Amino acid sequence: MAAHSQRNPQPVATFSSREFAHDLANVKRAAQEGPVFITDRGTPTYALMKIEDFRRLANSGTPARSLLDVMDSLPDTSGIEFEPPRLQGLVKSADLDD
Repeated sequence: MAAHSQRNPQPVATFSSREFAHDLANVKRAAQEGPVFITDRGTPTYALMKIEDFRRLANSGTPARSLLDVMDSLPDTSGIEFEPPRLQGLVKSADLDD
């Protein structure tokens, strides 16, 4: 296992696929300290991290909101009048006789 840091305050540990398969407990301990790269033939192919870190990255630090939550947060538009003009000649009736 090799550990190093690149512009990241958390150390990055690297394990081969074989080390990962044979010493999962050690890999999990390393993931408590920072991201873990799993390599195949020396090339990083997977990254392992704590679920809290993953969620923070996936949500950019903001909690996920449902579409209903977003719509409920929009300002009230009941006082706005909107009467779009009718578009004449742009829509043709479907011919269902063929």
